[in-house]
Amino acid sequence: MHLLCSDITGPHIFNMKFLVLAACMVAAACAQGPDAAAPVLRSESDVQPEGFNYVYETGNGISAQASGALKKVDNYDALAVQGSYKYTAPDGSVVQFNYVADENGYQPQSDSLPVGPEIPAAIVRSLQYIAAHPPPVNAVRN
Repeated sequence: MHLLCSDITGPHIFNMKFLVLAACMVAAACAQGPDAAAPVLRSESDVQPEGFNYVYETGNGISAQASGALKKVDNYDALAVQGSYKYTAPDGSVVQFNYVADENGYQPQSDSLPVGPEIPAAIVRSLQYIAAHPPPVNAVRN
């Protein structure tokens, strides 16, 4: 019989499943770094139908706080959240993010966020020219 058509219910499949499960358990145990045992120094939360607040801090310098409230956006209830979180990067620098998450999406602010390059001067001039000289209305085709 062809190898791909062989019996898949025999003892070999059980042994293989056992080995895969054992490998997954070993990988999960090894993946827990020193931060896994960090004590929780502070943990508070208040969840209500109209909004929530939480704050936590751990012994390894991780902290976060956020508050959210329902608001009406175009006759729909939307959750508006403001918060921040802080942690120590592997290089030892402190990373802090402040954010707003609302109907306009997630809007983080941080000195740690990457900044793109400046727009080249030729592109800026081109955009200014296009803005100053829009095409005629009848030139736009559907």
